[in-house]
Amino acid sequence: MKTIIPKTIKDQKVVVPGSKSISHRMLICASLCTGISTIENLLESEDIKWTMNALTCFGAAIDKISRGQFRINGFGGSPKPCEKEIYLGNSGTSMRLLAGIAALGTTEYVLTGDERMCERPMVELLNALKLLGIHAASKNRQGTPPVHICGKNRQGGRVTLDCSKSSQYLSSLLMMGTFMAKGLDISLESLPVSSPYIDLTLDIMKKFKVEAHRIHPCLYQVPGQQSYSPGDFFVEPDLSNAGYFWALGAITGRMISVKNISQNSLQGDLKQVKILEQMGCTVKVQENEIGVCGSELTGIDVDMSDTPDAVPAIAVVAGFAKGRTRIHNIRHLREKECDRIDAVSSQLLKMGIMVKQGDDFMEITGGAPKGARIETFNDHRIAMAFSMPGLLIPGMEIENETCVEKSFPNYWEIFDAL
Repeated sequence: MKTIIPKTIKDQKVVVPGSKSISHRMLICASLCTGISTIENLLESEDIKWTMNALTCFGAAIDKISRGQFRINGFGGSPKPCEKEIYLGNSGTSMRLLAGIAALGTTEYVLTGDERMCERPMVELLNALKLLGIHAASKNRQGTPPVHICGKNRQGGRVTLDCSKSSQYLSSLLMMGTFMAKGLDISLESLPVSSPYIDLTLDIMKKFKVEAHRIHPCLYQVPGQQSYSPGDFFVEPDLSNAGYFWALGAITGRMISVKNISQNSLQGDLKQVKILEQMGCTVKVQENEIGVCGSELTGIDVDMSDTPDAVPAIAVVAGFAKGRTRIHNIRHLREKECDRIDAVSSQLLKMGIMVKQGDDFMEITGGAPKGARIETFNDHRIAMAFSMPGLLIPGMEIENETCVEKSFPNYWEIFDAL
């Protein structure tokens, strides 16, 4: 339990660690190389450690050089056998991206995780792998982990994929498709959710000198028989995590800037800045730095299908805004580390804020939030989003505050120093 003591803060600048999404993808691409790569500013969080452990089981040699700097000697797209189950905690990104990498092997792999991970959907990706002639099955036949994957088929070809729950299914196929004899033609059944993460995958693959193409929003092609090229890489700061400090600027009326950020970043959560600007915030963009300062906040209607990780922070800001905020097209949030629509709604209600929820939306009527004991549901984003009001209002307590280690291990250190 962490009790947050209200205090007056000043305009200031903060530095957040490397992007979790980019760290996962760079580690995987480096492991798919033949040869040695170095990655700087790699996020050292719980989820990234699960990905590292799995890649080591596949045959990569990963060594820490210094804080945030790692050397990776890849296995060249041919994972070695691993007889033990590969445990991935509650890291949905690890589970989905690595399922495709496991499909490159010639022996069976079992990917599993904690209780919540074993409730999270995988069936759409498993079905796509099966269409490619790869053995991919859910042990419990519910389409959730543990999953058993055995490749033995690198022909590739055409495949249809449902990305209505996660764009990570597509990213998984894109990264593995380079090793297929015929490459992959991936047709999506409908527009994918969280599409900026797909752009991120394509961009990181390009950095490793492999190609994959969006032909149109529902068709992607990956030329086959390509090789990932090793090199030296840098992970830019995590804009999901930057969002908590921008949210703080919004509710306190202080200019809170996050350093080392490019306004040209492909990370989808850069959109948070535009959302906060719509709500009445002043946005200050400088070279490699973006700041947000709130004043009279007003409710807005916003589609956040592409920025699901930002929803908890924006919802908390909405609790301080005048009028109603409607956040919609977010059904996929119910399949995250917890049911984030329900979790955010329940905790805002504890704070005296009116909230209505539906299948794929939340409606928040701003007011005068009061202190409450926040249940995090072991979800890092709930803990961080609800910490911010504690600097303004007394009585805010965060249960299980250590869950932030999943994505932002030094969060409380930075927060307490504000």
